[in-house]
Amino acid sequence: MIIDKPRGWTSHDVVARVRKLLRAKKAGHGGTLDPLATGVLPVYLNEGTKLVPFNQEGTKDYRATMKLGQETDTLDAAGKMVSEKQGVSCTREEIEEALRQFRGPIRQIPPLFSALKQEGLPLYKWARAGKTPQLRERDAMIHTLTLKEVSLPLITLEVTCGRGTYIRSLCADLGRALGWGAHVVELRRYRSGKFSLDRALSVEALARLTEQGLVRKQILPLKEAVEVQGFIRVEEKTAALIRQGRPLRPSDLPEEEGGWLKRRGRVGLLDGPDHLLAIGESMGSEGISSTKDLPVLRILRVFNN
Repeated sequence: MIIDKPRGWTSHDVVARVRKLLRAKKAGHGGTLDPLATGVLPVYLNEGTKLVPFNQEGTKDYRATMKLGQETDTLDAAGKMVSEKQGVSCTREEIEEALRQFRGPIRQIPPLFSALKQEGLPLYKWARAGKTPQLRERDAMIHTLTLKEVSLPLITLEVTCGRGTYIRSLCADLGRALGWGAHVVELRRYRSGKFSLDRALSVEALARLTEQGLVRKQILPLKEAVEVQGFIRVEEKTAALIRQGRPLRPSDLPEEEGGWLKRRGRVGLLDGPDHLLAIGESMGSEGISSTKDLPVLRILRVFNN
């Protein structure tokens, strides 16, 4: 299920609310959003929680508004101000020039107030305990970075980025590059992987649909929610092997699916029109003949019906 996370809620708050409304045994989210942030938050239910590790590689789209001249300890408007400069002044051309260094592969220091773990403990717990661990730089990928509005001291950006990118760190670093410092005042996620806002429900709408008995239509089947390169339908004999977690050989797969044997990649295995039985990964067996019948597809995860 795709939720439009409201401002002021943690991602955990949203998951707890969804789990309670739908009386789900298990629930989890994909890609944490800060309390200040709003937008796309995929919430996985019951067997769907097994998909979370497989849906982390997609890109994400954000719109962020930052304020120049003020830095905070959380790098956003929820934190305490740690520095301030008066008389913010810079041109659109100077901002465009500064943005160039933040496109493509970059290195970031994550925010101290974040869920990223260090030495087994989330950074925000270190911060709340009054400790400041040595923060380590991390790789990040900025696919696109566009300047949308300038109304000083506010700057609005649109960002498409890869996994593990912190928009708060990006804006703070841009503010320092401009010589003024900055923090995020608004952040909205428009897309996370294959999930976008056009399929998202507000928490209020979810509660209303649940009360009306109409919420099932809003729950995506696993087949629609998984990010794979394609799907293979298998017969019951092969499905039985998959349920045991056994790797598949060429003779276990339909002949028309032979293309999967020649390249590496993840594939969804279906034992019916819409039921996702498992996620497999091609072992890249180009050149292996069917007479050898060696394993070509390993099973990564099996889903109960």
